[in-house]
Amino acid sequence: MSDLPRKAVTRTAKLAALPLGFAGRATWGLGKRIGGKSAELVAREVQQRTADQLFKTLGELKGGAMKLGQALSVFESALPEEIAGPYRAALTKLQEAAPPLPARTVHSVLEERIGEDWREYFLEFEDTPAAAASIGQVHRAVWHDGREVAVKVQYPGAGEALLSDLAQLSRFARLLGPLVPGMDIKPLIKELRDRVSEELDYELEAQAQREHAAEFADDPDVVIPQVVHQADHVLVTEWIDGIPLSEVIVEGTAEQRDRAGQLLARFLFSGPARTGLLHADPHPGNFRLLPPVQDAGLLPPVPDAEHPEEDGGPVGSWRLGVLDFGTVDRLPGGLPRPVGDSLRMALEGDAAGVYGLLREENFVKESIDLDPDEVLDYLLPIIEPTQVEEFTFTRGWIRDQAARIADPRSPAHQLGRQLNLPPSYVLIHRVTLSTIGVLCQLGATVRMRDELDTWLPGFLVEPAEAADATETAPGEAEEPDEAGEPEGETVQA
Repeated sequence: MSDLPRKAVTRTAKLAALPLGFAGRATWGLGKRIGGKSAELVAREVQQRTADQLFKTLGELKGGAMKLGQALSVFESALPEEIAGPYRAALTKLQEAAPPLPARTVHSVLEERIGEDWREYFLEFEDTPAAAASIGQVHRAVWHDGREVAVKVQYPGAGEALLSDLAQLSRFARLLGPLVPGMDIKPLIKELRDRVSEELDYELEAQAQREHAAEFADDPDVVIPQVVHQADHVLVTEWIDGIPLSEVIVEGTAEQRDRAGQLLARFLFSGPARTGLLHADPHPGNFRLLPPVQDAGLLPPVPDAEHPEEDGGPVGSWRLGVLDFGTVDRLPGGLPRPVGDSLRMALEGDAAGVYGLLREENFVKESIDLDPDEVLDYLLPIIEPTQVEEFTFTRGWIRDQAARIADPRSPAHQLGRQLNLPPSYVLIHRVTLSTIGVLCQLGATVRMRDELDTWLPGFLVEPAEAADATETAPGEAEEPDEAGEPEGETVQA
């Protein structure tokens, strides 16, 4: 294979075989039920076989197919353990590796994009890739000034493959629904398609990474590698060693899991506030757990009386390395204030206030009329991690949430179908869900409120706002006007 399998007929044939396989397994399942097996047991067998075929095909094709696989992989924790367990290893492979390009193809790209003298830029260059993903692969090298670097090379034909795959996948997105209960796959595929041009533009990626690296340069908890060189279809950044988050998920200690989870939440909420950008590809392959600076090995430091807690972790704690800024959401004012306002009001039990804000932001369309108390009851289980000082994210918890929303007989399912997701919130919503999925894979105990208090606009009432509130007659601010919207100034996203 000299590059991505680009011919439309080849890729389409492989993807088209998926729904045929799904249909065949459904028929097989019906036969098993007639033979005496329970419907629940048969459904699980069908789901497992479907997932095996899906992720095997997506991983082989790379391109948009693998991009969808990576996006789905973070929701693995929402599946029943009997189903998720057997193919968890396949998902991990999707996050960290894919069939590599031959060295001659990589050399051709470097020669075309950097120049015939590309080798003069490097003291060393490893032909075997250190990692491979959906649209490119990474090679370890030594830059001409002695720095260890990561050289990201885009697959030839990646753009064509991305668009072709996602168009084909969208045609049978409905059949993928059972793989992730409670999630509509089609909007996810559409959002991935909308981001194709940004994903392929390494100049935009380099710019986003430079902005993050500058802001987090002296941060004790988060490490962003510096951009060393950028050319069309080639991006060179500093190399960072560390434990891939996928390995921490499988075999990390409790301390490593909790620390990784806390820093992941911190990066999610602090990034937009500090840079105006939201890292929008939070699958485990894009994060590393780095040892303390003063620690030459990979053993975690032992806190003692001389190592007090500082900003959420012992001095000299493990740090979070962040990679791949190819997909970002531009949020010049940070995360939208209505997110923090509605979350705070929900925790205060202000059903009318939450409902009014959801209508104002078009989460509830004008043609829809819902009961505010029922909306609050729908939201409270989802925001449980923010109701306590620290919360342990588990696969069981997210499975319960998925089952509650996915069950057609559930009131939560019926109400959820009437809610709307405005376009400006689509990527924020996906990133939040994906991050929660990773936290549940980690089984991390996280002080979520600490991060929200510090970084989420509107979540923590400022003293001046609290003083203004005391001057307002009780209930006055919560009373909707005739249009069904709260009185007072409109909060803009």
